Amino acid sequence: MSRVKRGVTAHRRHKKLLARTKGHHGQRHRVFRRASESALHAGRYSYADRRARKGDFRRLWITRINAASRQYDLSYSKLIDGMNKAGIEVDRKMLANLAVERPEAFEQIANQARAAL
Repeated sequence: MSRVKRGVTAHRRHKKLLARTKGHHGQRHRVFRRASESALHAGRYSYADRRARKGDFRRLWITRINAASRQYDLSYSKLIDGMNKAGIEVDRKMLANLAVERPEAFEQIANQARAAL
């Protein structure tokens, strides 16, 4: 059986990992062992933050809806309560979008919610 030298394979594997850590500081993108640790941590953070992003956006939408609803003398919670009682089913993402891009449509929803309270 012939001898297999693995220098090419290892070099290719190292280059691939070092490319993944491009943009990291110092040894974290230059030295294979440090870059390997850096890539593992970066992967964990990105996985967790993809899930955290959903909560971040929901907080942003609620803030926008609250700011818009206060122009019509309603708090966020009163608006949502009124919408539920009026049977208006618009999710927070679309409601925040309406508040920013189509204030007249948001005003109609706010008036219907106030009437249902």
